[in-house]
Amino acid sequence: MRRTRVLTAVLALAAGLLTGGPPALAAAPPDRPAAAADAPARSALAADTYTWKNARIDGGGFVPGIVFNRSERNLAYARTDIGGAYRWQEQTKSWTPLLDSVGWDDWGHTGVVSLASDPVDPDRVYAAAGTYTNDWDPNNGAVLRSADRGASWRKADLPFKLGGNMPGRGMGERLAVDPHRNSVLYLGAPSGKGLWRSTDSGASWSKVTAFPNPGTYVQDPSDTSGYASDNQGIVWVTFDESTGTPGSATRTIYVGVADTENAVYRSTDAGATWARVAGQPTGQLAHKGVLDAENGHLYLAYSDKGGPYDGGKGRLWRYTTATGTWTDISPVAEADTYYGFSGLTVDRQNPGTLMATAYSSWWPDTQIFRSTDSGATWTRAWDYSSYPNRANRYTMDVSSVPWLTWGANPSPPEQTPKLGWMTEALEIDPFDPDRMMYGTGATVYGTENLTNWDRDTTFTITPMVRGLEETAVNDLVSPPSGAPLLSGLLDIGGFRHTDLTKVPSMMFTQPNFTATTSLDFAESHPNTVVRAGDLDSGPHIAFSTDNGANWFAGTDPSGVSGGGTVAAGADGSRFVWSPRGAGVHHTTGFGTSWSASSGIPEGAVVESDRVDPKTFYGFRSGKFYVSTDGGATFTASPATGLPSGDSVRFKALPGAKGDIWLAGGESGGTYGLWHSTNGGQSFTELQGVDEADTVGFGKAAPGASYQTVFTSAKIDGVRGIFRSTDQGRSWTRINDDAHQWGWTGAAITGDPRVYGRVYVATNGRGIVYGDTSDTGGGDDGGGGTDPDPDPEPTGACKVTYEITNQWSDGFQAQVQVTNTGPDAWKGWSLTWSFTDGQRVSQLWNGVHAQSGPAVTVRNADWNGTVAAGSSVGFGFTASRSATNTQPAAFALDGRACTVA
Repeated sequence: MRRTRVLTAVLALAAGLLTGGPPALAAAPPDRPAAAADAPARSALAADTYTWKNARIDGGGFVPGIVFNRSERNLAYARTDIGGAYRWQEQTKSWTPLLDSVGWDDWGHTGVVSLASDPVDPDRVYAAAGTYTNDWDPNNGAVLRSADRGASWRKADLPFKLGGNMPGRGMGERLAVDPHRNSVLYLGAPSGKGLWRSTDSGASWSKVTAFPNPGTYVQDPSDTSGYASDNQGIVWVTFDESTGTPGSATRTIYVGVADTENAVYRSTDAGATWARVAGQPTGQLAHKGVLDAENGHLYLAYSDKGGPYDGGKGRLWRYTTATGTWTDISPVAEADTYYGFSGLTVDRQNPGTLMATAYSSWWPDTQIFRSTDSGATWTRAWDYSSYPNRANRYTMDVSSVPWLTWGANPSPPEQTPKLGWMTEALEIDPFDPDRMMYGTGATVYGTENLTNWDRDTTFTITPMVRGLEETAVNDLVSPPSGAPLLSGLLDIGGFRHTDLTKVPSMMFTQPNFTATTSLDFAESHPNTVVRAGDLDSGPHIAFSTDNGANWFAGTDPSGVSGGGTVAAGADGSRFVWSPRGAGVHHTTGFGTSWSASSGIPEGAVVESDRVDPKTFYGFRSGKFYVSTDGGATFTASPATGLPSGDSVRFKALPGAKGDIWLAGGESGGTYGLWHSTNGGQSFTELQGVDEADTVGFGKAAPGASYQTVFTSAKIDGVRGIFRSTDQGRSWTRINDDAHQWGWTGAAITGDPRVYGRVYVATNGRGIVYGDTSDTGGGDDGGGGTDPDPDPEPTGACKVTYEITNQWSDGFQAQVQVTNTGPDAWKGWSLTWSFTDGQRVSQLWNGVHAQSGPAVTVRNADWNGTVAAGSSVGFGFTASRSATNTQPAAFALDGRACTVA
């Protein structure tokens, strides 16, 4: 079934790249709360409280940066190229996502090009966000700042774009906090925009006009898209903390520039003036600059390319800050390198111990080097014993994420699982020499017995990636029997989830697509499944007869260059395929031979009727097409008024022949949601749906006969994930401002077996699924504008108050209020008192006021209507003292609520 909307073709390589993006919309005003970046307006839509989780895959994309705080143990962050940022949770050995509040309009801010954790105030963290510097991302970049470890954010918009998913994104860190005067930060910009500084803790930024070199290096000057032809700019900032005192700006600062002849600059007067560091090596780019202030050494990792994929030569250098001496400390001769160096880290507990990676060594594996004498001598993570056999200093245990073997059985010297690739992030825990983490193109690996390396005993590498979900999702289906969820993903193909809380043992293999672009099952025979996808060489279609557990390849018709979309007949006896590079084709059986379909243009999106096995549908450029002979011939429908472009997804309803829902369009043009009950001969546009991008179906609500409809849409001015249990006459927004996940326009489906459950495709945050608190079933028919914005609610209430995160002087909490009375609320106001001096600092999905210990939270514009039996939720961050007693009583407009 239908899958991907791609704004522009991008490199389909082994890290999470863009699967789609929303239309260009207005940029946000400067310096507003980032969690409210897409705050809904106007409408009193019905709302329901959902619990949101990820269907576990664990990883699945490129992690170009890992940052440990230098002043607090166990505080670490990871950044991803399209999937946001994460904070390490030591107690559970897992990662917590921090940027799920990024909304549709600002989807590019899920790409994080740099992170900085404040070494003076560990509660403060900063993220430089923006996905592309060319026109693929319509908005400029921003620096997000948090005073509560990423629980909430404020945003300072920048006058230029940032490139979290651009070439060179593994270099850095481009963002740095002055370790002596933490109100001062520096940011290296791409695109020739230079070096920028903030003196007010990231609230505002100005260009450092004295900095002389904005960078010169571009990956491919001939690239007309602007993706590979952008100047990679200024790539890292490092402070020499030995040249400052607390409260005064650090005097000496080093800056790395993407310029093969002039890579390193220095200021010795706190950034007032700058000069090229004399005697530096030339001919390559300095990917990283890491300072060991205790020994007075600046270590630099060089590559001839910007990465993260390319790099054929590299060096490691040591600069002695006191004497200005440059020393080549490379572990191998330059003639013997076929890779560049990038990952670079210093053991803060044992100065003189450092490690580096050969990030671009794809075959037979990446390499990690270690020195305990400031780079004078090195050992390797693996060596050849007798070629092609390897002797590893490590063992790898991927039992927690078994798909990391890729189901491969390579010949030596390759091994599976691989040590990694694109290994540009490498960090030794500054408080624990035994713990090291590094990022790859697919996961975060790490060890907790690293110093075994120095004792010539093996250390164990395991995935340290739980909670970090970074797949870009093209398609989702939930069959009525068998596994509850099958997925089509970029880069790692897709999975069959028999248990959403567990990592599947393996992705789809035989063949193993680099991207699954489309996925479908036979409605009346769900064990029959088909998928289409991209593969450098090999078939682009595969079939399963056991619900996706095992696969076999089909045969491509002539001219196929990509997966396109595919549809399975309702009984599994035939298939229609619209691959890239060839026209629409049909087959009976399992694709051993294909025949061209007539009457439908190349590139059409295809779907099947879910009742009639011979009826298929198609859409292309504003026209709807119907076939009643198994896809052999199509006829254009007389339907009019549909979107003229090709950003459209449509699905036929299970159990009802000819019942079709179509979503799509473009900003500024025809854009919305349409419904047909006559096989696409005509469509009715749903009123109040301003924009819609996906549509899917799930189990009907209790007492309802029609299946639940889900969509990612803008309805009555509100962007979100919506549910309707009455064929679209009314809608309930089921996500909230804290759960937006950027762009969600690729796919959505409900679960035919669990009422209210919905699966949402994200572009870098994996597969998100939600479960409702609405046990009563059905929406209340609310929707539209409430003429009386604040009448008192009637009936009883129940409150659940949960502290979801705590730190030294603050906490985050989630509150759920359930309407246990017989009537719907049309506006609500909840009050309680804190007894330990807690002060609410930021609140989402509501409006708050606090007077002394008394807190009042009123509904937002969009969630005032709460049906009987339904719930509404909001979250907040607050300061606290040593104790944090939870409120004992709540009242809804003066009426006491039950406390769960």
